[in-house]
Amino acid sequence: MVQTDRILMGPGPSNPYPEVFEALTRPVLGHLDPEFLALLDETNERLRAAFRTSNPLTFPVSGTGSAGMEAAFVNFVEPGDPVVVGVNGVFGERMCDVAARAGAKVIRVEAPWGRPVDPQALIDAHPSPKIIAVVHAETSTGVRNDLACLHTGKEGTLLLVDCVTSLGGIPVETDAWCVDIAYSGTQKCLGVPPGLAPLTVSPRALEQIKARPGSWYLDLNMIARYVMGEGGRAYHHTAPISMIYALHAGLGVLLDEGLESCWERHRACGEALQAGLEDLGFELFAEKGHRLPQLTSVYVPTERLPAGMDEAAARRALLERYGIEVGGGLGPVAGKVWRIGCMGHTARPRNVMLLLAALEELFSS
Repeated sequence: MVQTDRILMGPGPSNPYPEVFEALTRPVLGHLDPEFLALLDETNERLRAAFRTSNPLTFPVSGTGSAGMEAAFVNFVEPGDPVVVGVNGVFGERMCDVAARAGAKVIRVEAPWGRPVDPQALIDAHPSPKIIAVVHAETSTGVRNDLACLHTGKEGTLLLVDCVTSLGGIPVETDAWCVDIAYSGTQKCLGVPPGLAPLTVSPRALEQIKARPGSWYLDLNMIARYVMGEGGRAYHHTAPISMIYALHAGLGVLLDEGLESCWERHRACGEALQAGLEDLGFELFAEKGHRLPQLTSVYVPTERLPAGMDEAAARRALLERYGIEVGGGLGPVAGKVWRIGCMGHTARPRNVMLLLAALEELFSS
């Protein structure tokens, strides 16, 4: 039986906005119905506002955030292209994997988990890379990597950014930061179920697009003719109608609240959660000054748990007793760190207070 009373405070999906549930109940139109195409156009315009960009090619890829990542690489990387990737967590590693599968010569710039990647090290890693790629908000560690200083001015170098956990939660200034390719996911700070990957591509990047990418499904040459209506609408694939309804609604909530207000709400909830955790004796994992407000990583003091309970059992107790889901650590911090989400509709003071009270009771029992 599906549970509807969970508070999703893990690194995965956040609780959807109520308006999104209503949108998902709308009658399903055909994917070439004029009414649906008008809604798709409006959704794309709302995405431009969320990304803070004027890029004409801005739309939701029909797939989760990893589909956005793959689309970002397969359309621009030729075999042998040097691609610099910042790696300080799982999703930087995934970028390396995807780029390598596209034939890139991957140059890794690493930082320890919990710390940001040095922007200057990314710039200095290669004299003329095809792409510099970085994860803005590393979901596996709760760390924010700096983007504003990454525009190198190197001719032909594209800046590619993973905004899966940052879009809608902290400032993302696509045009002001000269980001050429950026993708996100719907299930984090946008407050929409998983299933779409918002993507935006600059005109400068489009000048370097491959004529024939390795993927048919993610070929931006063909998709652009569908989403932008160049020379009339062209059939590429059957769009996920109800998910686009949901994204349209979630973006409407975000923009009605105002991006700056939404960023402030996430900031206030994240700082309250982090301060409350420290008051309870927890140690934060991510480096101070680069901690995400929407995703907090914290060491688990297993020595304070009741006898016989490990960190996995503690997370299960949070879910079963209090209806609160938090995420465990990945890779080298598995079993040592929790990742607590405060994203989208979930980013509310009442959820922060409920979690802190539950943790106080659980770790003192």
